[in-house]
Amino acid sequence: MKKNKLLLIKELTHQDIMKSLYWTQCLLLAFTGIGIWLLFDSFSSYFQLFDWSDRRLVWGTIGGLTVVLIDFCFMKWLPHQYFDDGGINEKIFSKLNMISIVWITALIAFSEEMFFRGVLQTHFGFAAASILFALVHIRYLSNWFLTVNVFVFSFWIGFFYEWTENLAVTVVMHFVIDCALGIIIHFKDKREKNEEG
Repeated sequence: MKKNKLLLIKELTHQDIMKSLYWTQCLLLAFTGIGIWLLFDSFSSYFQLFDWSDRRLVWGTIGGLTVVLIDFCFMKWLPHQYFDDGGINEKIFSKLNMISIVWITALIAFSEEMFFRGVLQTHFGFAAASILFALVHIRYLSNWFLTVNVFVFSFWIGFFYEWTENLAVTVVMHFVIDCALGIIIHFKDKREKNEEG
């Protein structure tokens, strides 16, 4: 089954993956809109969950950089298969320029945090939102190390939202993690291609 999955991923083009990624983010934003309509008094009451003047945004940045540093060390010390998601992340980030990496990771950070933390965690609690967030990242679940990684990542961000009750903090944190790791993957792929060529 894992072989079939790898073959399927190998056949996917960068455009296929990007199309799927954009559709996923659009769906999450649509679910967020429905969730706001059903569970909040108004859209304005939902957007009060964002406070961009909160000094704890710095802690969101530090929390994100901590995850990046730990992951970077693991990438250096552990065999490649520990981080093998079938090549999806490489296919996404290796072909994007820096502006595109910033844009796509900002979109992911906003859409995922607005739904999982803003809608689900606010109304159904820390544990439910964190577990669902991890389970939705299905491509990681066939690799035990990535499964642990995504669960820890999810609960770590959930903890920050529980502490700050500020979506801006978790969006910044999520963005820092995804953007930095995307840039690392981009340059790692570039270096490997240069070494081969």
